Amino acid sequence: MQHLVFVYGTLRQGECNHHYLANSQLLGHFDTPPEYALYDLGPYPGLVEGHHAISGEVYLVDDDTLAKIDELEDVPVEYRRERIETTFGHAWIYIYQESDHLDILIESGDWCQRV
Repeated sequence: MQHLVFVYGTLRQGECNHHYLANSQLLGHFDTPPEYALYDLGPYPGLVEGHHAISGEVYLVDDDTLAKIDELEDVPVEYRRERIETTFGHAWIYIYQESDHLDILIESGDWCQRV
C-alpha cells in the first residue's frame, strides 16, 4: 500500500534522516495552513498546534518505509500521526506530544532555515 507523508524536519532533503526516504517519491513542497507551531528541540523539531504555516515536503511511501518512519518518530509515544489535506491529497503528519520541552519557536516554520 502507498501512503502520503508530509515531512518538515530531519527527513527533508539535505537533512540527516533523509535516507529513510531513499526509495520514496518526492511529490513536491507544501506549506501547511497556519495551524501549527514548529519548535527546535536540538537535533530535531517538534510540531504542535499553533498559528504558523509549516514548510515541508510530501512523499509517496510504501508500508515498510512508513513503519520505519513511525519507529524513528517513536509513534505513539513521542509523536502521533494525523492526516492533513495537502495539494497532493491526504498525507500523514507527525505531531509532537511532549509539550514540556517547547522552548525555541522556529518563527519561519521552516526547519531548514532555523539557523
